[in-house]
Amino acid sequence: MGSGFQSLRLVATVGLACGITWAICSTLGLGEATAYGVVIAAVFVRPRFDRWPPPVFALLPLLVIVGLSLGTLVKPLLEGPEVWQFAIVSGLAILLAQALPDKLAIVRNLIPTVSVLPLLDSNATWLGAWHQFVAVMVGLVVALILQEGLRLPVDRILLESVVEAEPAESTLPARSFQERFTDVYFWRKLVIAMLALAIGEGVGALTPKYLFFGVVLLLNDSLGATLARVKDRMVGVSLGVLMPWLVFNTIGLQSVAVVLVMGGTTALVLALNLAPQLRTALISSGVTFVGYGPLSDWYIPNRWIDYLIGCLLALFVCLLVRPLSALRRFRELAMAGGEMSAELNALLPSALEEARLLGQEKELRAFMARLSFRPEDPSPGR
Repeated sequence: MGSGFQSLRLVATVGLACGITWAICSTLGLGEATAYGVVIAAVFVRPRFDRWPPPVFALLPLLVIVGLSLGTLVKPLLEGPEVWQFAIVSGLAILLAQALPDKLAIVRNLIPTVSVLPLLDSNATWLGAWHQFVAVMVGLVVALILQEGLRLPVDRILLESVVEAEPAESTLPARSFQERFTDVYFWRKLVIAMLALAIGEGVGALTPKYLFFGVVLLLNDSLGATLARVKDRMVGVSLGVLMPWLVFNTIGLQSVAVVLVMGGTTALVLALNLAPQLRTALISSGVTFVGYGPLSDWYIPNRWIDYLIGCLLALFVCLLVRPLSALRRFRELAMAGGEMSAELNALLPSALEEARLLGQEKELRAFMARLSFRPEDPSPGR
């Protein structure tokens, strides 16, 4: 099967999954929670149509329940301005997420992201949290059924060939509970996340919540890793608002419009050969179109600007508070060991991102060419 057919099938699957999810959630009367179901349906369709690991189906609902329950439970107990509520709830959520073992690090940002959702509603209730959970489950189930129904026998063969061609991911030793909580970069992120909403209001952001999401989702230990996430976020957000803007106030919010917007965003990203940014673009499209319906003229540009401010805040913190250069660390470890270890493999993407920013990518690749590579390690050109 050609890549064109594969892309077309992905576009159709994402569009249908989102449209069906919107229709079901609307029929169930889930209201504003429908947007969460549409976003989950979009990102749960895997571009290669490979199956999710079974633990995901238990872990995702559990983390969503924990996050929504935390925000819904704590908010009524906190009398004070919204910035105070955000600070306390996000701080508790980040602490809870850090307690997860390192093998679950990929989902650590989910708990603080979900936990603040009830704070965005002035009258957050357990019924509202239940609606949000049901919407997420609807999106997950719809995406799973459609992906299974549209999977072809050739998908398994193509996936096996891709897996054989790609190098295995390098993993670092898991840290103990004490090591995770003595990490200075974790505490840096915790403090800035708790202050992010107040900073957003202080600089005059119209939607300061995006500064919070910027810190939680983008701030990483090193400058290079943060740069990579910032680039993904801004490219994805920029592409994700285009389709809602085109459909904006034309045919209205209905299942057909949702299919056009979400499928159109998928087609646009794939046509531009920006598949790594597809998930971010779909999240942006779903939140923008389904979450807000008929859009006012100010919303999209201000949302983009506030996301940019959040990105700049994450980068500023990286440079100002205990700066860590992945490029410098990569060179130090390489010179000490002389070969590509697991730690160097883990640092490589971030080091390359910094090198591109500084105009030193050519020099870094030449330096890597002089290292000895183990057979199971990626080649320096990857």
